[in-house]
Amino acid sequence: MRSLLRHLRFLAAVQLLPALESGEETTLVGGQAVLEGVMMRSPHAWGICIRRPDGTLATHSEPLDKLSDKHKWMGWPFMRGIMTLGQAMTLGFRALRYSANVLLDELTPDDEKKTEISGWVIAVNLILSLGFFIFMYKFVPLLAATKLKNHYPAFGNQILFNVIDGVIRIALFLLFIWGISLWPDIKRVYRYHGAEHKTVFAFENNDPLTVENAQAYSTFHPRCGTSFLMTVMLIAMLFYMLIPASTFWARFASRIALLPVIAAVSYELIRFAAKHGSSFFAVMTKPGLWLQRITTQPPSDDQVETAIAALNEAMELEKQRGGELVIA
Repeated sequence: MRSLLRHLRFLAAVQLLPALESGEETTLVGGQAVLEGVMMRSPHAWGICIRRPDGTLATHSEPLDKLSDKHKWMGWPFMRGIMTLGQAMTLGFRALRYSANVLLDELTPDDEKKTEISGWVIAVNLILSLGFFIFMYKFVPLLAATKLKNHYPAFGNQILFNVIDGVIRIALFLLFIWGISLWPDIKRVYRYHGAEHKTVFAFENNDPLTVENAQAYSTFHPRCGTSFLMTVMLIAMLFYMLIPASTFWARFASRIALLPVIAAVSYELIRFAAKHGSSFFAVMTKPGLWLQRITTQPPSDDQVETAIAALNEAMELEKQRGGELVIA
């Protein structure tokens, strides 16, 4: 039963993956909350730290290739967003799998074969996650808006129709984020998310990486995946208003086709807002920061310690690979 619950936690965390990770192929560090731990990434390495049930720490690090170093075109504006987000999602999934395997390993008696998240479980999770996203945030809002338009012809206006569609989409997202936060295990993930943000803030301000220093910072960070998702949903409303499709399936197809374009534009806005705090684009990212009141929670000292250990793992390998992070 406990093993099954771990698998369910893993599935829930996969659904939250875009909101928990921050992908940024720059000189900045980023990270992601995982099950009972944190993954941290630098431009050329990533490290992860998981707190076992007995209180000890399990750490791991691996090299990370910077995409724009391999292919210059992957660093071009807008293109870099799609490439970096794809890499971030892949890395985030690997980190989640590592955390789940560490916890499953602790639940398995020494005289039994160790349990791991198998390949078929990973494949099923990926299919379920993609299907859930398309159904919940593309199909359902569009269907609801179409039903309302059929009952109230005034909603057939292109702008009003897509506003209603967008509001329903955001409402479903908020309901999911809030509802799953009621699960104690996910609430702990949100606390590790807060620990990750505090640690990144301490690093960006050149403070010594101690629990006391990190705890002094906010849990709200502009490069958070939560901010990115909210920005995507707001930008999507504007894009959909420009598409002349009038039938249900044409609109649905356009929403799928525009996903990479909207993600690329949103990535650039988040990147710009992080560097220009008083800009108009920074104001657009404010709703994402407000939403972090749900997806990040105040962490305990042990959780911050875990995040610092993860960042130290990444930084140690970053130095070995000749990388140098310069904080402006």
